[in-house]
Amino acid sequence: MENKGGTSFRNVRVITVMGMLVALEIVLSRFLSFNVWNMKIGFAFVPVVAAAFWYGPLHAGIVGALADFLGAVLFPIGPYFPGFTLTAFLIGAVFGLFLHRKQDPLRALCAVGINQLVLSLLLNTLWISILYGSKFVPLLGTRLAQCAILAPVQFVFILAAAPLLTRAAVRKAVS
Repeated sequence: MENKGGTSFRNVRVITVMGMLVALEIVLSRFLSFNVWNMKIGFAFVPVVAAAFWYGPLHAGIVGALADFLGAVLFPIGPYFPGFTLTAFLIGAVFGLFLHRKQDPLRALCAVGINQLVLSLLLNTLWISILYGSKFVPLLGTRLAQCAILAPVQFVFILAAAPLLTRAAVRKAVS
């Protein structure tokens, strides 16, 4: 069972690395992030970005979705809502579409922009307003602060990490 990028889901190394990335994302998201009911700031995006670099959109989406689902079930912050899992999958897929095999500032900016403005700001705000019965537009203001903090952090991280993650991918392929 090959995906478009040619990375097999039957490859034990791929499955193992994906499992480790899921576990790391859960730890970063649930234990090492600043969380309030309508905002989360942290580095939980890092394992998803690594999966995007190494394996592409489908694998990164799966890492994001599995981490969201397992984190919500094992370490709940609030009630489980499948919309957040969908967003987590889409975030990984967007990172994979823009960053797999080729990274440059424009591609990084597009990935971060779509993820922060469309998926995090708009879609996750919609899920929060549905889940908690709050009004969408006033909630956008507080959520905008999260995006304003995370967008530059993600952009700088992606540019700084690109050479390291690319080298790690090359070493992994050789070994």
